[in-house]
Amino acid sequence: MSLSADANAWKSRTIYQLLTDRYWRSNGDTQSGCNLSQYCGGDWAGITQQLSYIKDLGFDAIWISPVVDNIEPGYHGYWARNWEKVNSHFGDENSLKNFVDAAHSMGIWVMVDVVANHAGPVGDDFSQIYPLNQPYHYHSDCDIRDWNNQWQVENCRLAGLPDLDQGQSYVRQYLKTWIKNLVSKFGFDGIRIDTVPEVEKNFWSEYTQSAGVYSIGEVFNGNDAYVGPYQNYLDGTLNYGMYFAIKDVFGGGSSMTEIKQRWDSVNANFKNPDLLGLFVDNHDNPRYLNQHNDWRTFKSALAFSLTAR
Repeated sequence: MSLSADANAWKSRTIYQLLTDRYWRSNGDTQSGCNLSQYCGGDWAGITQQLSYIKDLGFDAIWISPVVDNIEPGYHGYWARNWEKVNSHFGDENSLKNFVDAAHSMGIWVMVDVVANHAGPVGDDFSQIYPLNQPYHYHSDCDIRDWNNQWQVENCRLAGLPDLDQGQSYVRQYLKTWIKNLVSKFGFDGIRIDTVPEVEKNFWSEYTQSAGVYSIGEVFNGNDAYVGPYQNYLDGTLNYGMYFAIKDVFGGGSSMTEIKQRWDSVNANFKNPDLLGLFVDNHDNPRYLNQHNDWRTFKSALAFSLTAR
């Protein structure tokens, strides 16, 4: 059972994001060497072993990588292959359940990353995917080339990945049933939704209702006027606008007034700013210290993200 399905209860949570494969190996191997384009050996049992470490840092929620079986070598979790299986590289169903149960026993909530926009990179050979394995389950094969063309964003392929057609009744119902069963089976407390603007908005209302827990979406865009309306369909989004402001101010030397201007923009465009996700680094962007090798400003940026609205 999840501990809470209440979005308001998530407002006070501090979330520790990790890539399951890159976090901790349960076999005790601490050698750093591995091919970074392949699996490196992190697993759910490894996270379980490190729960006290995460809790001692002051975190009371963990966001993990997608758990579904992936096309090789999808170490990141975003290349779904068999939607009815978990990723065996990370462990089996019991080890995933044990991790969630152990986290709950320590008062830590678990947010699972989920994808409903696309499947793994199979070209047009949909027979490699299960059960969404028919051509009509997907939009026609085109690539997103104009990010200002919303139709193209919603109907064409991101990075060549087969784009699911949520307007097709079987696909729509399957994805809603899948997320409901996933949350219920493993007791997840929240979901982070990948590639939100690549799917038409109304689908997300149905999807998040089926999940029944707090939902936060990735709308990788710094325009608050574009991102804000998605909060009508999800509980919250990652605050990408503020992410860019943090980089400008703490890393780029811009005036602190940019922070004030961004909060004004957030307040004007989001119906509930307290449900947004504030962050300095994530897995989709170069890390702060990679771009600005300055621990002093890095710590200031972290202090801001951990204490701001």
